[in-house]
Amino acid sequence: MSSRIENNYESTGVDFHYLGTIDFDLCLALQRRLVYEAGGRDDGRITVLLCQHTSMITVGRAGSRQHIRLTQDELETLRWQVRWVGRGGGCVLHGPGQLAIYPIVPLRSRNWTVGEYLERLQQAMVATAVAHGVPAYARPGRYGIWGKSGLLAAVGAAVQNWITSHGAFLNIHASGDAQSFVEANPPELAAPGDSPIMGSLLSETDQPVRIETVARVAARRLADSFDCVDRRWHEGHPLLFEISEHQRERLARVG
Repeated sequence: MSSRIENNYESTGVDFHYLGTIDFDLCLALQRRLVYEAGGRDDGRITVLLCQHTSMITVGRAGSRQHIRLTQDELETLRWQVRWVGRGGGCVLHGPGQLAIYPIVPLRSRNWTVGEYLERLQQAMVATAVAHGVPAYARPGRYGIWGKSGLLAAVGAAVQNWITSHGAFLNIHASGDAQSFVEANPPELAAPGDSPIMGSLLSETDQPVRIETVARVAARRLADSFDCVDRRWHEGHPLLFEISEHQRERLARVG
């Protein structure tokens, strides 16, 4: 199912795919496939995946095992996997109540530097938070957005052949107790007085909001920030079944 999102801008197009809750490794495989396909296109079209993940931790290039406040035994008890990934940023705890946003952007077709892309991504995250009554802000020289409760959205991108992947992780009503196990904003990177733990939109406003509602607002703000006129919203992605079957066959061969 797909639908257009109203707009008033003139430029290239963007497809938003809302995936619901999806396994992290499956989503990563989909991103890699989309990056590969984007390299063979010349229309400059952008794809954005929006989803939630089950509870697990990713560690970016600025992250460290020391930023995870759990022993290996505790991680195994919680059944939380840890993945070291090739994105910027540090450690992020993923799980219910967090919106993961993965833009696949061909930077050369847009004539953007990596820095310009990250600024546009952050602007969209700030605008999404503001639309929900949270006066969020970015900080010079830092990637992420902040509010009174701390870091609200972690930002960490990867770029391969001038095509982006990974992206941003916006806490909407993620569990504060669970977030306390991971230093997403560690002391060595934080400003004086900052909490190392991520906050959330809910902790700022005490007003619950559905993930898909925030995802649709984020889609509009991203389309604005990316200057996209043709904006389309899709439920799911047609490549997911193929990629899932491929992963299942590969695991069967290994087993």
